[in-house]
Amino acid sequence: MASVCLSNPKSLIPSSSSSSSFSTSVVPKTTVRKQIIVCKGENNVPTFSPTVSKRSLSISVASSLLLSLTGNGFFNANAAILEADEDDELMEKVKRDRKKRIERQVIIGSSSKEKGYLQDLVYKLSKVGQAIENNDLSVASSVLGQTTDVDWVQKVNSAFNKFSGSDEEKTEIDSFNSSLSSLVSSVTKNDIEGSKTAFVASASAFEKWSTLTGLIEELKGL
Repeated sequence: MASVCLSNPKSLIPSSSSSSSFSTSVVPKTTVRKQIIVCKGENNVPTFSPTVSKRSLSISVASSLLLSLTGNGFFNANAAILEADEDDELMEKVKRDRKKRIERQVIIGSSSKEKGYLQDLVYKLSKVGQAIENNDLSVASSVLGQTTDVDWVQKVNSAFNKFSGSDEEKTEIDSFNSSLSSLVSSVTKNDIEGSKTAFVASASAFEKWSTLTGLIEELKGL
């Protein structure tokens, strides 16, 4: 902000001795202008020091800490720990599965009688399948019997129970027995189409069970 300063204000006011001449004389404008000095006033703008609140300080500290942790690989380290835990769990599962397979192989190796029951089942299903394909249900009936309450079916189920451990394996046993019952019924009724459908379902359930238990490598003809 500019202000007008006078170099000598009193020089523009006549003294008392010359009061009479002051009334009749006029001070030239040029003279006045020369004695007026334009002074630049100082812009005294007050300066304030920034005030930091506790909230902003806390946010700043937290942000710095977050950046520091990120820069030091903190999150990467946590991710690596989680991956290591998952790897450990996977390794434990692999070990458990391997232990079960070994135990099952021991059981299979020491159960030649039960394996014989299952091998007999393979041969029976093969003969029944050929008979159905040739539309000769009388041959199929002679192999299967009139009901499922026969000796060879009971022996097969005893082998199933000995080698089965998981729920999935037991589910396939149920599917096989249900399909076998339908197969015997259809053959007895001389229902060729029903016999074909039931035979496929029985053979599929038995093959899947053999795969789950690992016996598919022990039995011939599968």
